[in-house]
Amino acid sequence: NNLATEEGFLVKKGDVENILNWKVVQHKNVEVPFKPARVILQDFTGVPAVVDFAAMRDAVKKLGGDPEKINPICPADLVIDHSIQVDFNSFFPHALFGPCRASWKGQVRMSPFFLIYIRIDMSCPSPALRNCLLVQCLHAEEHKALINMVPINSLKKNQDLEFERNKERFEFLKWGSQAFKNMRIIPPGSGIIHQVNLEYLARVVMDQDGYYYPDSVVGTDSHTTMIDGLGVLGWGVGGIEAEAVMLGQPISMVLPEVVGYKLLGNPQPLVTSTDIVLTVTKHLRQVGVVGKFVEFFGPGVAQLSIADRATIANMCPEYGATAAYFPVDDISIGYLIQTGRDKEKVMCTKKYLEAVGMLRDFKNSSQDPDFTQVVELDLHTVVPCCSGPKRPQDKVAVSDMKKDFETCLGAKQGFKGFQIAPDRHNTIVKFNFEGCDFELAHGSVVIAAITSCTNTSNPSVMLGAGLLAKKAVEAGLTVKPYIKTSLSPGSGVVTYYLRESGVMSYLSQLGFDVVGYGCMTCIGNSGPLPESVVAAITQGDLVAVGVLSGNRNFEGRVHPNTRANYLASPPLVIAYAIAGTIRIDFEKEPLGINASGKKIFLKDIWPTRNEIQVVEHQFVIPGMFKEVYQKIETVNESWNALDAPSDKLYTWNPKSTYIKSPPFFDGLDSLSLQEDAYVLLSFGDSVTTDHISPAGNIARNSPAARYLMSRGLTPREFNSYGSRRGNDAVMARGTFANIRLVNKFIDKQGPQTVHFPSGEILDVFDAAERYKQAGHPLIVLAGKEYGAGSSRDWAAKGPFLLGVKAVLAESYERIHRSNLVGMGVIPLQYLPGEDAGSLGLTGRERYTIIIPEKLKPQMNIQIKV
Repeated sequence: NNLATEEGFLVKKGDVENILNWKVVQHKNVEVPFKPARVILQDFTGVPAVVDFAAMRDAVKKLGGDPEKINPICPADLVIDHSIQVDFNSFFPHALFGPCRASWKGQVRMSPFFLIYIRIDMSCPSPALRNCLLVQCLHAEEHKALINMVPINSLKKNQDLEFERNKERFEFLKWGSQAFKNMRIIPPGSGIIHQVNLEYLARVVMDQDGYYYPDSVVGTDSHTTMIDGLGVLGWGVGGIEAEAVMLGQPISMVLPEVVGYKLLGNPQPLVTSTDIVLTVTKHLRQVGVVGKFVEFFGPGVAQLSIADRATIANMCPEYGATAAYFPVDDISIGYLIQTGRDKEKVMCTKKYLEAVGMLRDFKNSSQDPDFTQVVELDLHTVVPCCSGPKRPQDKVAVSDMKKDFETCLGAKQGFKGFQIAPDRHNTIVKFNFEGCDFELAHGSVVIAAITSCTNTSNPSVMLGAGLLAKKAVEAGLTVKPYIKTSLSPGSGVVTYYLRESGVMSYLSQLGFDVVGYGCMTCIGNSGPLPESVVAAITQGDLVAVGVLSGNRNFEGRVHPNTRANYLASPPLVIAYAIAGTIRIDFEKEPLGINASGKKIFLKDIWPTRNEIQVVEHQFVIPGMFKEVYQKIETVNESWNALDAPSDKLYTWNPKSTYIKSPPFFDGLDSLSLQEDAYVLLSFGDSVTTDHISPAGNIARNSPAARYLMSRGLTPREFNSYGSRRGNDAVMARGTFANIRLVNKFIDKQGPQTVHFPSGEILDVFDAAERYKQAGHPLIVLAGKEYGAGSSRDWAAKGPFLLGVKAVLAESYERIHRSNLVGMGVIPLQYLPGEDAGSLGLTGRERYTIIIPEKLKPQMNIQIKV
């Protein structure tokens, strides 16, 4: 990269020499520039970036310059995938059951394209009737079922509501794609950013003006690392850094240490790529790879498909590395052909990589590079597992899930504890859903979502889920109707091969209908749970469970009412949905009992690796990818019909609650002495960007809700925090608004703090406003891994707008630290071996931070308490 971009100014000859001398300088904190070939954004982070560009144009015009000079130089793709929510899935509206509601028992599942009216003679003694298995009701005349079918489509309903909610945002983005050069928009409904990048946008080798050079990318989503699985070096950055790159600036980075991760052996027959990545995540967290690159090598890599590698690379932020790189090999070249890339270009790519020595043979150890450190994993030792209940790195073997959850129930409040009193561990709450009686307990599954590019990009686990669903339906198993089930593929290709292989109908019968193409449940867009379910959870103070095939499960992220959330492979998501609880030992307890009274165990319906591979080779073909992606930019008629302004300067609407000119360019000032600052919040370890700036629903009693209601909006129109990142007034009020926030000043979870001058307990925003009005600067105290999670620039912009001048923490997540710097919030770090406890700090003190005239990274500064 440096060789291709060296021009003696931003990238110098000495930078190239430092990289060549990596073995010597890797431990010396030497900085080098990096100019990626392209930038990728999603809409939650893309909207604020375009807002900033629009505001920059206004600022340049005010200064008498040419506003059109504010324009991306580095090509950027913006994929709209974070806005759609699971508002509709396969729930039955209560009105459908009419007079039979009082006597109807059991559960019904259906295709997403039909509502089914059922009237059944309940005097029938058939066990199948008592279980109310839809598939049997349809084929057994003695059940006297009267069935009327009416078309419905939860996918279309969710997409229509997405456009209704986000029309203004989408018009703004469409304006941006027309007003700025080098910016392409991938419309909503196309897929998830990283899967679209993997299957369509990535080049592997760039071809520009007759020159070839390696593809590289940075993105405003931390899981940009997924593309590392294809051999394209990429990682997530903050929105502020991404904007600088788009304007032609290099990223300044410390030349990283590179950890070699050697893979050996073959996975066991029942193990999925999800199990492998959760094992790798826990292992590398233990090794400690924060701020480092990880490169995978060894003969075990050759046993992994590109989809498997991409799954492992996707969760790189969860194990803390900057990048998780798989060099290009023949399997990578084969993937480019499989996904419909032009064969002639693919062959040129291969020849270039061979010529420059970048095409690897993982079975040839003589090609193994030198690494800072080498760690190993024997793939044969990996067992089926999940991660949770609150962090991705907390792996639990499936065989231990029941015992682990029950231990967590009584453990002290923390990452592995809910502090439920022993006499309440077996609490049961009865409730009524659609005229039928059900029970909830601790560990009951209420959300089961096949979601996220982490897994939906992988045909083996998706087809595995489909085959498991087929066997489950054929065995007479069902899913309780109150469980919110959903399937949100990462691209239209997934739906294509699920349908063509014949498994889609079985997924639908279990409630896993396609509800949208986007991040959905994984980002927190899980939509509402049934009111009776929420009431039961609240009544019993239950630890209800969400199971999802995602990459993050932090508290309060997936849904406010699921305190425990587990990451699992798509087949396991279905298995736990059928079981209805996480408190099950699959080896000893059946998933269910069919109409004949036979116990059905998970092992009875789990598909073999060979079964999956046969179906995958037959149905995942290049023609599918070509057909889907050749029309990706034009297929969405709702997007095509949007009428966007054509002006080069954006006309801000003062009545808008979505798009607002930001205040970041007003009253710019240099860093100065921060005298007698109050502590706004005091945290422990692992405060995530979801805690700092949540992306999910806006609580009705929150400062953001009060603001929106003052502008004439009803709760139905609130949308999510993520969708309102173009409006600083909403986002400032949403800062530290996570309902699971744990502030040491308060004896319960919640987005509140103590206003020390008055002693009052207030919402965080209201307390910050009081401090600001009185002219008091603020700081935040934190423990380790402050800012972990998503690359969310509003997690830095929000505190800035609240008046936070500095954060004092034990350690930071890389991207968040960079975002703080970009906003002028000083990321201070305790000296080695020190923390708030060892220094006797309670957070009730006042702090004076002495800022030197010339600040340098890693320099010591003085704080007076």
